Amino acid sequence: MKKEYLGTLFAIITAFISGLAIPINKIFVVDLDPTVFTAVRALFIGIIFFILASFQSKFNYKKFRKVSWKYLLAIGLIGGSFAFLMFFTGLKLTTAGRGAFLHKTIPLYITIFAFIFLKEKISRRQAYALIIMLIGTLILYSTQITPSDFWLNPSLGDLLVIGATILWSIENIIGKKIMIKGESNFIVSFARMFFGAIILFAVVLLQDKLNLLLTLTIQQIINLSISTIILFGYVFFWYWSIKLINVSKASTLLLLAPVISLIFGIIIFNEPIPILQLFGSTLILIGTFIIVKIRSEFAVAV
Repeated sequence: MKKEYLGTLFAIITAFISGLAIPINKIFVVDLDPTVFTAVRALFIGIIFFILASFQSKFNYKKFRKVSWKYLLAIGLIGGSFAFLMFFTGLKLTTAGRGAFLHKTIPLYITIFAFIFLKEKISRRQAYALIIMLIGTLILYSTQITPSDFWLNPSLGDLLVIGATILWSIENIIGKKIMIKGESNFIVSFARMFFGAIILFAVVLLQDKLNLLLTLTIQQIINLSISTIILFGYVFFWYWSIKLINVSKASTLLLLAPVISLIFGIIIFNEPIPILQLFGSTLILIGTFIIVKIRSEFAVAV
């Protein structure tokens, strides 16, 4: 039960960090190409996780090979680079609201994949809670999207964001699988960030955008550092969470993030409180209460 409690707590902390990131990023704006921005953050975070993994293994790097490196490379390629490239390209072709909502559908894909490939047990209560929370999320974003047009006439940008979301879901399933096999969550985090950063920097070089780093102001460097710290916290708690509990449960708890963003937007920016958003937030909190009480189980031994 201690693992269940800690894993659930870490997933909720991850949701809080994710929710805080949006209002904080409004304050600490980094006016930088998104690919360059992501590559720099990923590289620094990857190095930090390599150091953490080194201390954890007492610098015995033979312990890094509990699984084949091809799985670690896959995590970096799929989730750390290709998904980001698809996501940022998609955001240029769709609206921020549509992109944000589509990104929040990740728990749906993860739950389906976890049931099929990891044999995670998905109870009716968990399924109902996920549906309630997704409806709440849809209501939260209803002022920014038109649901009927959204589903009947998706743009290329929407499809790219959906593709990125599916890739991130696959990455999480691979990560959970190799942690079940005994790999450290620090190694998985390192692979995701470092190998992803290498691919992203290759793209930056091909686009001849590396010179953008030489034009950064002191304020931009400070803002970039703050954003990097936030992302580090997110990755740190997220991968530790899915090591301890079912990835389907952990990912569903991430739907708390927009509620956190709403609350801090009201507190920090004195934003209005629409009734619809309050209703959507209430549904998400009800779903969270249900999910927290569900114990992580597998349908069969893995």
